[in-house]
Amino acid sequence: MEITIEATVKAPIERVWAAWNDPRAIEQWNAASPDWHTPRASVDLREGGKFTARMEARDGSMGFDFEGVYTRIEPNRLIEYTMEDGRKVRVEFAAAGNAVTVRETFDAETTYTPEQQREGWQSILDSFTRHVEDRG
Repeated sequence: MEITIEATVKAPIERVWAAWNDPRAIEQWNAASPDWHTPRASVDLREGGKFTARMEARDGSMGFDFEGVYTRIEPNRLIEYTMEDGRKVRVEFAAAGNAVTVRETFDAETTYTPEQQREGWQSILDSFTRHVEDRG
């Protein structure tokens, strides 16, 4: 089963793309709620390159590494990757004027319900949107 989420970011595509792929920016926006954060991230943005983001509860009670390998890159348009567990993700960037629609489609996992997964990923995408727009 695939899940799709999206958001429109009011910013030029170059700024959206840069924030999505810059490890220091990822550390600022990659959290579903204020009680979580990403203390470190790395990006090797090329086909076959790897990325990782360490996501942790701010109170230190839990954390995990979100990581994968890029399988397709089209600058300012598309990123596809495979997560460590084999699930596939497609991130599309559709620029229109001074706004970009970011659409993520990902294979669902089996631990959480599809709605919980949709809500969590959408919360992170909304955090990304705020991050980019606030820095405009």
